[in-house]
Amino acid sequence: MVKTKVKSAPKPKTLSKKSTVVKKKVQKNKKPIVQSKKTKKPVEDEIEIPQKKLSNKKKNKHQKDLEGLKAIDPEFYNFLKTNDKKLLDFDMLSDTDEEDEEEPKDVDDEAEENSEQEDVDESDEDNEGDSKFHKPSEKMEVASDEEDEGEEDDDEDEESNVITLKILRKWQTELSKPNSSIAVIRKATLAFNSALATISGDETANPIYKVDGGAVFNGVLQLCVLHLQPAVYKFLGIQKKSSTPLHKTKKWTKVRGCLRSYLIDLTRLIQQVSSHNILQVLLKHLHQMSPMIISFSSIAKTVLKRLIVLWSTSEETLRVLAFLCILKITRNQQGAMLNHVLKAMYMSYVRNSKFVSPNTLPSINFMRRSLVEMFALDLNIAYQHVFLYIRQLAIHLRNAVILKKKDSFQSVYNWQFVNSIRLWVDLLGTSVSSNKPQLQPLVYPLVAITTGVIKLIPTAQYFPLRFHCIHSLITLAKETNIFIPLLPFILEVLNSNTFNKKHSVVSMKPMQFTCVLRLTKPQLAENGFRDEVIENVCGLLLEYLAHESASLAFPDLVVTTVTALKLYLKSCKNSNHSRKLKQVLDKIVDNSKFVEEERKKVTFGLKDASLIQSWETQVRNKGTPLNTYYGSWVKTHEIKKRRQAANTDDINDYDIPSIKRKTGESKKSKKSIGPDGKVVLFPSDDEDEDDIMEFEDDEEEQEQEVKPKKEKKQKKVVEEEEDEEDVNPDAHVDIVKDLDLDDW
Repeated sequence: MVKTKVKSAPKPKTLSKKSTVVKKKVQKNKKPIVQSKKTKKPVEDEIEIPQKKLSNKKKNKHQKDLEGLKAIDPEFYNFLKTNDKKLLDFDMLSDTDEEDEEEPKDVDDEAEENSEQEDVDESDEDNEGDSKFHKPSEKMEVASDEEDEGEEDDDEDEESNVITLKILRKWQTELSKPNSSIAVIRKATLAFNSALATISGDETANPIYKVDGGAVFNGVLQLCVLHLQPAVYKFLGIQKKSSTPLHKTKKWTKVRGCLRSYLIDLTRLIQQVSSHNILQVLLKHLHQMSPMIISFSSIAKTVLKRLIVLWSTSEETLRVLAFLCILKITRNQQGAMLNHVLKAMYMSYVRNSKFVSPNTLPSINFMRRSLVEMFALDLNIAYQHVFLYIRQLAIHLRNAVILKKKDSFQSVYNWQFVNSIRLWVDLLGTSVSSNKPQLQPLVYPLVAITTGVIKLIPTAQYFPLRFHCIHSLITLAKETNIFIPLLPFILEVLNSNTFNKKHSVVSMKPMQFTCVLRLTKPQLAENGFRDEVIENVCGLLLEYLAHESASLAFPDLVVTTVTALKLYLKSCKNSNHSRKLKQVLDKIVDNSKFVEEERKKVTFGLKDASLIQSWETQVRNKGTPLNTYYGSWVKTHEIKKRRQAANTDDINDYDIPSIKRKTGESKKSKKSIGPDGKVVLFPSDDEDEDDIMEFEDDEEEQEQEVKPKKEKKQKKVVEEEEDEEDVNPDAHVDIVKDLDLDDW
């Protein structure tokens, strides 16, 4: 038989991955040829033969290989997904499922197949390393510069997980819609998490999105801070002023997971940020998100812990914002959070009130007032804390009275103890004045502790601490309308031996007890110490008696006070002190006469407490002489203190002047020599004005002998003296800086 040559389709062979590429090139230009079953003749047809797909096992293996590529080299995977997406979805022919019938081959066909196989082998040997990697098709197009600038599709960017400003604008538009979708909210929270992962430096973090550049980072934060909270409210269908808890809404379960992760990230960001401006923005945003924090108790405790640190240690604006966040979170979770918050805030208050200075005093006052407001949220719960902490103060005082050791005294005579007394005085005064009797039983223990502190060491060294305690008790008496006998503690200062001694040092700057608890022995010898004591005595007497000036028993109350002041004025040699105390005495006497005249018109008995109270209210509304004088005294005293506080730095620059004489100098000024033979640099306050004028005349005589070369320095000294006179007109002694007789 004569064999006819028949063109048959090449039988699929088991080829490796290396040879599949070459075989596709060989078969690229050939048309599939189908052989008829009846005639067994080759039939050329342009229709492609449908190929069988891989089995499920091979598909799964192929999918696992692709996932492995995605994990090993995600950038190359995204490149293939963007530019040659068909490569990832191709179907290979099965080697076992498709089998055609074997046909007799011609010699020419066998030669062609052998040549093709040799070409495949040669190509495999030449490209052993290159065939392992994918070769992109030659028809790939390169994107132009215009497309890079703004014509790329947003969906492609989202698929590549790279966040751009265009995507952020798109999300912002979707979040601003009336019906916000949960998908956009989740994307925004995931982008926030990815942005934090870029700056955290955590190598284990696997952010879903890629945030590159400071502009995109700021855009993500701005998107979440400004638009996330309104979008969540729109999604849940809750209005801003609604009191419905968020966790009780129908759609809460859908948004709960992404909000939880977002609040955790927000708390972590607040803990790590140190810039005050950024913290202000984040705290305002946290205040908006506080209704959502309530639904997560574990997150709420972490947030409150960080907020309490900011409340006690940051600057003024951050303190206020942190306190508002604490108040809003705690108020909605009083049963679970109030005990924890009160304890933590009180410990922070005590810890940060250890040192008092003009710089720290405003922050301590703010903490005290804000803490009073927190305790006032629930007085029943507050009673347990206040009772415990007042009891601790009593234990420290008892140990100091019994042991009488230095350590026990120091546990009482410190700023933490005094600031704790101030805190409880403000709290008890606020609660009792608001007709809330829960804390009223603690008034007497607090008064007993404070008076015990005054009596513990009644020396002149601790006069500042005494004045602080007396002022606190006066405040408590005014707020609670409870009579507390404080006049003996005030007048006792005037009878002190240390106070009545003549001063031996002239101080150049005024002394203030606002931020002082204890005085040193050199300070006790200064004239500024006596001036400040007299100021405090007059101020406390006026404050206490002005409160009692409308009392029916005022004339009887001030009998001992008038007697003590008259006795002291007889022995007082300082005209300035005598003038101040005499003014106070005169106003006390005038007020006593005023009350006696009003008391003559009384027709009710002393048993009618309600009538007595109404009479006192009428007298107070009418105005008493002592109360009117106290109002004017407070205004002038505040102006003086502000002036002194504003010029504290200038006053501190002045050093105590000293006189340096030449070794051979024998002539001395008569007025500069004291009775004991020592040189007196400054006259005391007890000396007459004539002596001061004579001292100034001596200085003028010395100024005439100054050489012309020293005129510039002389002008500087005179200008400084004039400035000081303008600042402190009440000073009797001019402040002289760097006075040296060698210059004359």
